[in-house]
Formats: sequence, C-alpha cells, structure tokens
Amino acid sequence: VEAVHLIADGKAPRIPQTEEGATYEGIQKKENAEISWDQPAAALHNWIRGHDKVPGAWTTIDGQMVTFYGSSLLDASAPAGQELAIKGASRPGLVTKNGLVVFGNDGKMVLVRNLQFEDGKMIPASKYFSAGETTALELTEEEKKMAEDIR
Repeated sequence: VEAVHLIADGKAPRIPQTEEGATYEGIQKKENAEISWDQPAAALHNWIRGHDKVPGAWTTIDGQMVTFYGSSLLDASAPAGQELAIKGASRPGLVTKNGLVVFGNDGKMVLVRNLQFEDGKMIPASKYFSAGETTALELTEEEKKMAEDIR
C-alpha cells in the first residue's frame, strides 16, 4: 500500500536501468537450433517444439539443412515407412503416411509433421520422397466436353 501511495504522490524512487545487455535482437539464432540426436525422444520433441516456428529446429538430410515443425511423441510400435538417413542420428528416420518418425537414443519415437528446406519450400513430412514429383490433371472425355461448354 505504501508503494502505491508513493507512486500516486509522485514521490516513488526512480532508478534508471542500464542499457547493458538490452537488445531487440532475437535471442535464438538458427545456428544454435541444430538438433543433437544423442538424447531421448522426449528431449528431441521438446527441442523441436521449443524452436517451432522461430528459428526452427534443423538437421542435415542429404547434404542440406532441413527444418522440422510440428512434433509429437509417438507411443506405439514403429510404423511402416521408407527409411531416411539423417546425419548424426543413431538410426534412420521413417517417412510414413503420417509424417517423419525419428528415434531418440532411448528407442522411443517422435513424429514430425512438416519439413522446410533451405530454399524455403515447406512440405508435409509424409511427402518427403514424392516432393519432386508433379502430376498432370487428366480429364475424361465427358469432363473435356464440360470444360469446353464452360469456356
């Protein structure tokens, strides 16, 4: 109560803060967000989740920096998927229909839903091996006629 009265009366002491250490620059930097694979799955999940969205936890896959987004702990048996070698990981990840499954040093799993490449392109992790594929839309004869009528 005394402090409130001092403020109300304009008599509260004013102690200026130093400028030392003051910054608007982000504390986290991308180079400090690399994933260290020698830790349990819970720690990997917390690291990925803690860096989601900025600056983004990353690792090296096929010689390029890949950033992981949207992780969750996976408490089940290892799902079927295509193996993906990850630099520094004790065992390869698995690209599954739900995303990329990575393993902690305790054998437990983390599911990563989205990946972003160095060029800024973001894809669902489940589409890692089909990311470069493009498919053309093919119309049936009936659809071609309808398209012509609409035109």
